[in-house]
Amino acid sequence: MVGVLLLFVVLIVYTIWDNHRIIVVEQEIEIEQLPESLDGFTILQVTDLHERSFGENQKRLLEKVNSVDYDAIVFTGDMLDSNQSTNYDPFYQLIEGLHNRDNALYVAGNADPTNYRLHPSHPYEKSEFIKGMEQRGVNLLESVYTLEGQGGKVHFFDFELAILDSQRELEEIALKGEPKNEVYRAYLNHRKQLLTEISVLDQPKREDVLLALNHYPVVDARIDFLHEHPHYNMKNLDLLLAGHYHGGQIRVPFLGALFVPEPWYQRGGILPPRDRVKGLWEYRGIKQYVSTGLGSSDAIPLLRFRFLNRPEINVLTLKKKG
Repeated sequence: MVGVLLLFVVLIVYTIWDNHRIIVVEQEIEIEQLPESLDGFTILQVTDLHERSFGENQKRLLEKVNSVDYDAIVFTGDMLDSNQSTNYDPFYQLIEGLHNRDNALYVAGNADPTNYRLHPSHPYEKSEFIKGMEQRGVNLLESVYTLEGQGGKVHFFDFELAILDSQRELEEIALKGEPKNEVYRAYLNHRKQLLTEISVLDQPKREDVLLALNHYPVVDARIDFLHEHPHYNMKNLDLLLAGHYHGGQIRVPFLGALFVPEPWYQRGGILPPRDRVKGLWEYRGIKQYVSTGLGSSDAIPLLRFRFLNRPEINVLTLKKKG
């Protein structure tokens, strides 16, 4: 009995210690037709912070982040813990401490506030969270953000917008006519602008890199659905970056992740496919990289911690195939 109690105490102490360590995971990703000028293009992915603090003013996290040379940094959602939360400081402190904010992009997760306020009695405008983030140098990725290199471009874009048939969506908006409500009219005009911008991806040049950001991984079944459904326009992506799963959050030897929040799986995410939880995989020509991220959530009640699953940031380097 004493031995069991001692083991339990050791596991608790180890888990607390392990949840405060950060590792830098590096991954080279081969891209077809990658121009020589983009060979070695590096992306730092940070995801699922969930309001965690790693030292005062994120000191320990920033030591890791600022030790990396990158061309772009992407935040793939769940920086906050609830879409009602106003605890912006952990994320803002991270942004403020970045040495390189030249190409910093963000897409929202399910635990983040909405990007825009949409209420009949208020102007249609970005939320306070997004305004503060952009004032600190991180761009909200709503449609396409393009970086040009010699001989090619890298198009970062919002996955969920890009899979829509932009022409069909624009036609449906036109059929609605001119709304009387000023806020709704502003929303539709903004929507038209984004759909027009994203349409540049309909005919990309062969040497262009199409790099989608999304909070949610896109499982095989959903990729099949998007290819087959006539209302969607699945792009020939070179790479998709996501988070959300936390690597399963609770991992055990020989089994891996016990659960990921994924409604597309038959068991609702219980004992998911081991090669579809974190890291790099490919399906139907689409490479997808999923980071385990930094924080933890209460997707499993009373298990709001990571077990055998250290917090991570990810350094992804594009390499020319062959």
